[in-house]
Amino acid sequence: MKSHKGKRLVKYVPDYVVFDLETTGVNVIKDDIIEISAVKVLGGKVADTFSTLVNPGRPIPYYATQVNGITDEMVEDAPDIREALADFLAFAGDAVLVGHNIQSFDLNFVSNAAEGLFGKTVENDYIDTLHMARSCLPELSHHKLVDVASYFHISAEGAHRALNDCIMNQKCYEELGKLQANQKLELCPRCGGELRKRNGKFGEFFGCSNYPACRYTRNI
Repeated sequence: MKSHKGKRLVKYVPDYVVFDLETTGVNVIKDDIIEISAVKVLGGKVADTFSTLVNPGRPIPYYATQVNGITDEMVEDAPDIREALADFLAFAGDAVLVGHNIQSFDLNFVSNAAEGLFGKTVENDYIDTLHMARSCLPELSHHKLVDVASYFHISAEGAHRALNDCIMNQKCYEELGKLQANQKLELCPRCGGELRKRNGKFGEFFGCSNYPACRYTRNI
């Protein structure tokens, strides 16, 4: 599996691309992308959208269809992953990528496919709204996208289809950015991640939240 090379950022940025995938399952090696959607945002305002179904070249498992509603018939005339992924990467360009749980899921699928198909490394920096929500909304017991949307009274209608999730998450991200503006964040000077207080062998210190990718530390 190929990992992405971009840095995880924590501070709100106004120019970004929200993206989301639907897949045949959760295993990045064995499963396939069947939908890619994205929303391009400039200055906090939606500027463009992208969405395509993807023909995986094999039957979509029943359990996947039960989650996202995508059937074999729906993808029959859709582009294959080579065409769909190339179009998405061109749409995203070098923008900061935003998504919910993309560090552990969506970016892994995109990066693995890009490496396998094009020998290309995905180097976009990214913001994971799951991590952002945990930081900004610690009072919530769960931080799924629908939970965050509910907190902000944002409609979750059509959840688990990629474009609907992008639109929902874009609104959530903007609201999280407003909450974050009232927080005091200490950022890692090396990678832009959040510095967090930790305990070590010699007492407390500040360490980067992107550890082990970034090993920056600072004494308290």
